[in-house]
Amino acid sequence: MRILMAGASGFLGTRLADRLSGAGHEITRLVRHSRPGPGEARWEPSQGQLDPALVAGTDAVINLAGAGIGDKRWSAHYRSVLRSSRVDTTGTLARVIKNLPAGDRPRAMLQASGVGWYGDTGDTPTTEEAPAGKTFLADLCRVWEAAARPAEDAGTRVVLLRTAPIVDSAGGLLKPLLVPFKLGAGAKLGGGRQWMAWMALADWLAATEMLLEQDIAGPVNMVGAKQCTNAEFTKALAKVLHRPALFAVPGFALDVALGGLAEELQVSQRAVPAVLERAGFRWSYPDIESALRAAVGAQAATPH
Repeated sequence: MRILMAGASGFLGTRLADRLSGAGHEITRLVRHSRPGPGEARWEPSQGQLDPALVAGTDAVINLAGAGIGDKRWSAHYRSVLRSSRVDTTGTLARVIKNLPAGDRPRAMLQASGVGWYGDTGDTPTTEEAPAGKTFLADLCRVWEAAARPAEDAGTRVVLLRTAPIVDSAGGLLKPLLVPFKLGAGAKLGGGRQWMAWMALADWLAATEMLLEQDIAGPVNMVGAKQCTNAEFTKALAKVLHRPALFAVPGFALDVALGGLAEELQVSQRAVPAVLERAGFRWSYPDIESALRAAVGAQAATPH
């Protein structure tokens, strides 16, 4: 396949581009720096600028672009950055796709989103059919997904990747937790009873590659096969690292340390992978302990 990818330099994008290139696909990475290298092409999504010739004739567009959710405190300015970095990139790609002649449009667009779409689901198992919630991230995901609608209206198959926090030692959910847990300072967040959405990196990559090829459209919960609570996650990580995890971080401490992100870490999200299950996807790491063992083992095997 000829694939145009935005967000290819990020944590997930880098790994997905490497996987797809290794499988024989031709990847063109969209970049913003002034001197694109081999396999790169320049665009300016904040100004809606993308050469339609880059999109015309491609088989698929993959958009993983967006500022990091956990990179900074959620000031009013950074909330605006989180929104614009997603809506601008998605809207630019979708509008170009819509404006192309029908025969030149890509057959598929894989569009990033998040399980934050659902807000707080409590203890209720939540499939892709559930409406958007009422948190900041839920609203962010709602406008993010809506920005892809022109491509869908034009007949391109749009897959909305509602991705959970990723379990991998190099990034995602696990990386910032490894040091405190290794020091024996691992802790539940808030009460610990809230459900956590998660997915192993290897499974996310395999599922995304499958969705690129299968005739599936609409939202897909990119989550592990078996859900867990924050307390269960904490216990599993402590077990894998052979360290105690005796504490709990109270909500007010999270608020001081993380600002708006603290609220999102304490909501309960029991997202279930209904679409992936119907498609026959097989998880390599279906439960949180197996995912953590693989991630921690991979880190231990990596030369430093």
